[in-house]
Amino acid sequence: MELEHLNKYKKLALSILLDAIGMITFIDIIWAPASAYFMSKMYKGNRGKIAGFVSFIEEIIPGFDIIPTFTIMWFLTYVFQKEEKPVTVEVDAE
Repeated sequence: MELEHLNKYKKLALSILLDAIGMITFIDIIWAPASAYFMSKMYKGNRGKIAGFVSFIEEIIPGFDIIPTFTIMWFLTYVFQKEEKPVTVEVDAE
């Protein structure tokens, strides 16, 4: 299953589920690398790599489990990201 090709609402549901799993404190040593892997698979490119690193750090440090990293990344990607609008250039052919 390719996570980056899920539609945005399935990604949101998966993000909420993965954040809920991440709040289970006693599995952090296993979940930290797994969350980094899932994050980098859900969001390709540099954004995914950076988010994966942040997710790993957030999960490995005790007490930071409450931060919903996957859901925050979803909002950054689908709600707060500016869409690039096409630029129309007119050329006067005289």
